[in-house]
Amino acid sequence: MEIYKIKKGLDLRLEGVAARKTEDVLTSDEFALVPDDFPGIVPKVKVREGDQVLVGTPLFVDKATEKVKFVSPVSGTVTAVERGERRKVLSVRVRPDSAQVYKSYDVPDVKGASCEDILQLLLESGVFAFLRQRPYDVVPSPEVQPKAIFVSAFSKMPLAAEFSYVVSGQEEDFRAGIHALSRIAPVHVGICPDQVNTPLLPISNADVSIFDGPNPSGLVGVQINHVNPVNKGETVWTLGAEEVLFLGRLLRTGKPNFSRTIALAGSEVAAPGYLRVKVGQSMESITQGRLKASGHHVRVIDGNPLVGKKSGEFLGAHSTEVCVIPEGDDVNEVLGWIMPRLGELSTHRSYLSAFCKGRVFNPDCRVKGGERHMIMSAEYERVFPMDIYPSFLVKAIITGDIDRQEALGIYEVAPEDFALAEFVCSSKLELQRIVRQGLDILRKENA
Repeated sequence: MEIYKIKKGLDLRLEGVAARKTEDVLTSDEFALVPDDFPGIVPKVKVREGDQVLVGTPLFVDKATEKVKFVSPVSGTVTAVERGERRKVLSVRVRPDSAQVYKSYDVPDVKGASCEDILQLLLESGVFAFLRQRPYDVVPSPEVQPKAIFVSAFSKMPLAAEFSYVVSGQEEDFRAGIHALSRIAPVHVGICPDQVNTPLLPISNADVSIFDGPNPSGLVGVQINHVNPVNKGETVWTLGAEEVLFLGRLLRTGKPNFSRTIALAGSEVAAPGYLRVKVGQSMESITQGRLKASGHHVRVIDGNPLVGKKSGEFLGAHSTEVCVIPEGDDVNEVLGWIMPRLGELSTHRSYLSAFCKGRVFNPDCRVKGGERHMIMSAEYERVFPMDIYPSFLVKAIITGDIDRQEALGIYEVAPEDFALAEFVCSSKLELQRIVRQGLDILRKENA
């Protein structure tokens, strides 16, 4: 078991960390699967309004290869196929039945199963849709064999769910999922030092590595960069640790089960904790009655504060937490920038709070400044623990210099890898959006 010491990074201590208690919230008036949660696909809808579906019935497929199916997380009636401009599919909505009915699959014996057997099960059950590939950070093609599969079993993001708690009692399902993935390609699992003496280990059929250091040591991109970097022409797959449980349950029961335990966290949550929900659950069912009664505006974030997005009607397919923090658009400060700001978070020692070690903060969603020229001050590099020059890569993406992007390692990165760099950026650039656009353009150029 190899240990990787991560020195660059930044741990953000925010109010409202989820307590270790879980509540069931499996009921919702409506569920939805949103194609935008699965980058790189063009959806082709397979159902119509009024159709009856089971758990595991395909709602849409990837038009490029109809092998990749995106299935219903519940059984019930399709209530709407929501479309936007130019008939873009925005969501497929399902009203659940009172009693859930599941599709059944012939599950192969993993010990004797071939790569094709496991791949076929992943495709038919819809679990394949939760995989991501590097390069491009998109849903992978089943026709391309990966050189490795990476799973990160922890996160250091602020207010993130603690996987050691989420997986409690489901360790065998996790090991079974890892074993099945190992039939496709070598599997690398990243853990933190706190997980060494937990029931999560031992994990056979996988290369387990320890990543010791601050955020973003839990990001799968950082782990790939240290263990087995991606070069041009190579492909690796990644799968969220919580989604490995989807596969493990499928192998144990023969039925798809897309329930997951998420963290409901943030300073505006009355009692931060964990909720057992299903993929695509309505956000109203998650937050209703669980937020503080406050006189100021709040923002519900689908995900964590660094890489999440402003919440829509439904929980994202990959979301492991929902965070609620102050919006900040109704705050009026007198001489704000000139005050000592003991309660404000600072990464540049601009405020006196920078000298308060271990303090917990409650930031809002304000950017506190406008976009300005990019400053080459190595501020990205001090929180970016990958063997890449992030400042130069971002400049190459902005200028559209594809050759330089390739030389600087764009095939290794995903937008989430730049979350901390975006947080500390004094130029207020939307680095994650820039990287996402750069990856999309590069993918089209190489198609």
